Order: sequence, then C-alpha cells, then structure tokens
Amino acid sequence: MSQVIDQAQRDKVIVRTSLVGIGANVLLAAFKAAVGLISSSIAVILDAVNNLSDALSSVITVIGAKLASRKPDKKHPLGHGRVEYLSATIVSAIVLYAGITALVESIKKIISPEKPSYTVVSLIIIAAAIAAKLLLGRYVKAQGKAVKSGALEASGQDALFDAIVSSSVLASALIYIAWGVSLEAYVGVLIAVLIIKAGVEMLLENVDDILGHRADAEDAHAVKQALTSEPEVIGAYDLFINNYGPNRNYASVHLELRDTMTVAELDVLSRRLEQQVYEKTGIFLTGISVYSYNTGSDEAAKLRDAVKEKVLTHPWALQVHGFFVDTEAKQMRFDVVLSFDISAKEALDVLYGELKKDFSQYQIHINPDVDLTD
Repeated sequence: MSQVIDQAQRDKVIVRTSLVGIGANVLLAAFKAAVGLISSSIAVILDAVNNLSDALSSVITVIGAKLASRKPDKKHPLGHGRVEYLSATIVSAIVLYAGITALVESIKKIISPEKPSYTVVSLIIIAAAIAAKLLLGRYVKAQGKAVKSGALEASGQDALFDAIVSSSVLASALIYIAWGVSLEAYVGVLIAVLIIKAGVEMLLENVDDILGHRADAEDAHAVKQALTSEPEVIGAYDLFINNYGPNRNYASVHLELRDTMTVAELDVLSRRLEQQVYEKTGIFLTGISVYSYNTGSDEAAKLRDAVKEKVLTHPWALQVHGFFVDTEAKQMRFDVVLSFDISAKEALDVLYGELKKDFSQYQIHINPDVDLTD
C-alpha cells in the first residue's frame, strides 16, 4: 500500500544512493577492465562494460530524479514526475545496447579465440568485485524499497544479478586454470543474453508505466476500504487512479449514497473522505461522483434485486451498481461492469433486449463500465 513519503527527502535518498552506485561501479569497471586486458579475458572485459553501463544508468537516474522533482508550472500543473519513467526508458535502452554489443564481441571471440592468462591478483580482484556487488545490491535495493523507487529497486536487483554474472566469470577462470578449458567467450555470450533479457524486461515495464496500466490492487483496496469505512457510504465504485510519476497518484470515484442526503451533508462527507484517503494511502482523491440509492421503497428494492439477478446470469457481466429507479416516472438506470471478453455494444444489445421484455413499462438506461481495479 502507498505511504505518504516526503518528496524532498525521497529525492535526496535517490540521488545519494545513485552517487554511491556510480562511484562503486566506476571503480569496479576500472579494475575489471585492467584485469580483462592483462589476462585477455573477453568475459572479464564484458563484465567491466556491464559495470560501466550501470554507472551510466545511475547518472541518468540522478538526472531523471532532479528533473522529476521540479515544481508544477502552468504548462505541467500536475508536476514533472513522469520524467522518471522517461529516464528509466533511456536506462533500459543503454542496458539493451550494452547487451547486444557484448553478444557481438563474444561471438567474434568464439570464431577467433584467444587464450586467457590469469594471475592470482586478477582472481582476487574478481572475487572482491563479487563481494562489493553483493553489498551494493543489498544497499541500493533496501533504499529503493524505503522510498518506493522502482528505479533504485531495479538497480539493486541488477547489482545482485551482476554478482552472479561475475561469479560465473570467476568460475570459468578457475576451470581454465585447473583443466585448460577456455569457456571465456561462451560465458560472454551467456552474460550478453542475460543483459539483453534484463534490458527488454526493463523497457517493457517502463512502456507500461508511460502507457498507463491497471492500478495496484493493494492501493485500490486501501482506497475503497477508507471510503466504505464511513457509515454514509453504501458502496464505492469506478475507482480510477491516474499516475503522474512515483508517489504522485490522483483518484476519482463513484460513491453510492442514500437519496435523502443533502448537498451540504455531501460537501462535509467528501472533504472528510479526501483527507482520510490521503492520510492512509498518499493518494489524492480529486473527484467524487454520486449514485443515488433508493431508500424507503420496497418496490425499488425488489426491482434492484430482480435486475441484478437477470444481468449477472451472463459471465461477462461482472457487477451491477449505481442502481436507481423512479417508480412514478417509470425510469431505471444502473451501471454494469463488463469483462474484456465482450464489446460494450454487444453486451448492451443483449441486456436491453432481455430487460425490456421483463420490465416493459420502464424506460431503461444502462451505462457500461470497465473493470479498472479488481
């Protein structure tokens, strides 16, 4: 569930952690590059390139965080938070490029192999680099979780993954020393494939963030729970959470309220709900629409139950809500949540056809809804 995090403090943590990552990766890249060149090991050289790409990724993460923290302005009234998604996409592209380059170089070494030459010092440096990556990965990932930064968490996980990759490089070196079997180029191919895989996964995840995707189920549940905890709220539906960057979520919702509530009472309730939702989830509730719920009418209750029973016989009809009937004017209206297995037009044709037979005396209006959070 989202928690309220001070944005300035969050940005400081991201920058500080990224700078630690930059320094560590530059040093590791330098040492590994030296070892790789001295020992003629393509695997070690590619591992150094991987560290260098990690450092560049951290630089872009810092730039992205700085740009995303800029205050809202007239042109961007909801802030610049989505810049983080753009910077993360650039990082993904860098990782992908590094992986493809590494794959090409490794294949060249398979075609034209070179015998590596390791020293005790070079093996110690590789082992120390593995330990450093493990510590760096745990630190960065923990900081990312603390401030809800997907970029930092991904960097931390990538560092832990790099430790495994470096371990395979060390293992191939030991195998060559023990048995004279050179696996350098093949390990390089494996590293390259894993880097490419990581780059593609990162890119797809960032594209999802930019395009917009289903709200986090835990966040949606927390918002609805905060809303329905109020006795005046009969139900909360059509929750829409729009994301404008990490920890910048704005929501709108339909509330089902008794038809006897006054506008003054609704004003007091809506302001209280906005405050409660933000305090519990860190999400800004910017829009509340209302469904009127029939009270004091047995006929309305019977009609509601009959319509729900009829509509929900269809597997693609997931929910009926917002039902209201005017028994004197002979009008009824409600929303139906549809699955993605059927088009709105097809579903409405079926429902109107069925309901007009059973409730011919009523004018019926059905509003199709999309399943946004459940």
